[in-house]
Amino acid sequence: MKKILLVLALVATVQIAQAQKHDAAKKAVEAAELAAQNPKKAAKSATWLKLAEAYVKAYDVPAGNLWIGASQTDLMLILGNQKPVSQEEVTIGPETYTKLVYDDKDVYLSANGTVAFFTVTKPVVENALEKAVAAYTKAYELEPKKEKEIAAAISNIAAKINTEAVGFYNLGDFAAASESFERASIASETAPLAQIDTNAVYNAGLVALQAQNYDRAEIFYKKCYDIGYYSDNGDVFNRLAEINLHQGDTLAAKGFLTEGFEKYPESQGILIGLINFYIGSGDDPKQLFQLIDAAKHNEPNNPSLYYVEGNCYLQLGDIENASKAYDAAATIDPNYEYGYIGKGIMYYDMAVEAQKKMMSDIISDAEYNELQKVFETSLRNCIEPFEIAFNLTKNDSIKPTLAEYLKNAYFRFRDETPENLEKYQFYDKFAKGE
Repeated sequence: MKKILLVLALVATVQIAQAQKHDAAKKAVEAAELAAQNPKKAAKSATWLKLAEAYVKAYDVPAGNLWIGASQTDLMLILGNQKPVSQEEVTIGPETYTKLVYDDKDVYLSANGTVAFFTVTKPVVENALEKAVAAYTKAYELEPKKEKEIAAAISNIAAKINTEAVGFYNLGDFAAASESFERASIASETAPLAQIDTNAVYNAGLVALQAQNYDRAEIFYKKCYDIGYYSDNGDVFNRLAEINLHQGDTLAAKGFLTEGFEKYPESQGILIGLINFYIGSGDDPKQLFQLIDAAKHNEPNNPSLYYVEGNCYLQLGDIENASKAYDAAATIDPNYEYGYIGKGIMYYDMAVEAQKKMMSDIISDAEYNELQKVFETSLRNCIEPFEIAFNLTKNDSIKPTLAEYLKNAYFRFRDETPENLEKYQFYDKFAKGE
């Protein structure tokens, strides 16, 4: 009983200590706010700098200097004697976390025990960081020579808001995450920092899109477009097209996809978007090949453009021209593995499709036999291009995938020859990482 009482007393002491930190930070903010209301003191930049720092310190009280990726040892050092009130396992999306509940925050640990993200549940001052930015802005107006110091402070604030946004995102609260990313971008654009945080702007649009708030997502993606930030492989064009399609503006969607393809002809995302657009809209797909021909005219020796052309024909069900385009990619550059990969996948998928149809209960024996021929022929045809690609590629992430395809193909023919069995065993081991 004495031990239990001692533990309870210790917990109470820690909670009181944390409460005292909250009170002290709040009083410091109130004193700094009072000083800023004094006309004489308000004319000095030092008054506003002190107020801004008080706001930031108040914001930091619940989470301290905690950061994503911190170990449990780091967590103990940062939070000192503060202990969690409770602990539980929670599943958010596909991930399971250990949730540590404190009086003023929740900390989520990943499976390896590091901090995945955290959220403040009891802030000392509401909107402390926005208030800090406003105070720093006032200090800069009064004393421009402190530009470098104030810019660094605002940059630090923007980083804190971005971390906050990641926490909301991981919790699945996309609306709150979008708002926080927007707040981070606003802070970053505030003078004297005056920098556009393209990642924050893009992320504000991305999570708004995930929340299916298309009008809000369009604001941020349009801003990315206007400043020339298109993200990886022109993803912004794809996103704007997706938004426009949801809004019923097919003409604008087509415009963004077309412009995106002209700037990023190798982007698979934009290409698939264009293919789906032409298939869904009923527009003449010849327009798509006109775009590809224009790109080929500008870069006649670019094998990836022929690979893209092959993918287009394949999506449209034109196997003959798809095969010719993949062969053209390999002819232009025999060391370009994707032409071979495209052709291999084309035949492999044909075999899989035939196999699925063979499993139907309503086909005749004649149909079954015909499908079996297609299955075996297609499976044999995929082997050569896959093996060429396997031997060519230097990409360690692609090789195991190619080995998996080849293992599956050789499995069907492993009993035909000792060589086939040897090939099956080789690719099986490689695919398993042995």
